[in-house]
Amino acid sequence: MTLLPQLQDAIPPNRAEGVLRARFARHGGRTRAMTCHEAGGLRLRFPKVDQAHEPDCEAVCINTGGGMVGGDRARLSFGCDPGAAVSLTTQSAEKIYRSTGALTKVEVSLDVASQGCLEWLPQETILFDQVRLSRTLDIAMRADASLLMVEMLVFGRLAMGETVRSGELHDRWRIRRDGRLLFAEDLRLAGDIASTLDRPALGGGARALATLLFVAPQAESMLDPVRAALAGTEAESGASAWNGLLSFRALSPSPERLRRTIVTVLEILRGRAVPRVWQ
Repeated sequence: MTLLPQLQDAIPPNRAEGVLRARFARHGGRTRAMTCHEAGGLRLRFPKVDQAHEPDCEAVCINTGGGMVGGDRARLSFGCDPGAAVSLTTQSAEKIYRSTGALTKVEVSLDVASQGCLEWLPQETILFDQVRLSRTLDIAMRADASLLMVEMLVFGRLAMGETVRSGELHDRWRIRRDGRLLFAEDLRLAGDIASTLDRPALGGGARALATLLFVAPQAESMLDPVRAALAGTEAESGASAWNGLLSFRALSPSPERLRRTIVTVLEILRGRAVPRVWQ
């Protein structure tokens, strides 16, 4: 009766690979998805929006698998043609579960043409203990285009008493404007993640962190309004701006407090409420 466990060890578990590709363009006075390719468990849906208060087009990314495990791979690629405006978000928080060895891979590619406006506003990514995640964000944009993006990481389902004690995370960001590197960042956490986050000079006990970037010709003019709003927020945060880029970072022991802080900043930069699926 030892055959079944041996077979289980010999047969690799199923791994999911999902692909989303879409290109948005102005057509008939509005932004529309001109091409859309879906594969695996990833889907793209287009809710009705209030045209008076929302961008021309809002798209919601859905992972029908409900989360990702070691060995899974998701590739998302979105393009915004000249003069188009699109807001991309996710239906809910993404969950990255523990891995027994293989990496979970997420690859995001964004391209924003002249006078295009693209918002990449996924909801938080929840990491589980013993996670192994490699995520890359590669963005190409023109100098007169606009980009607003945010990524939130939550280390464990804290409301259920769970936290991330150990694991591996590599988060790589690259933004190029007119072909020149504008922003580059690599976040690496490995081994005893909990102890790293507890160190005063690093996480200070935080279990949720976020980075928000606004790249646009008017980005630096938004620094004072964002800083003025920080006095009333509940997370440890800071903002700076240079060379047409505004960077905002926040961390908190509470994912809920972090989310409220991010919503405050997003609504200042957008000039309107966050997408409906966030509410």
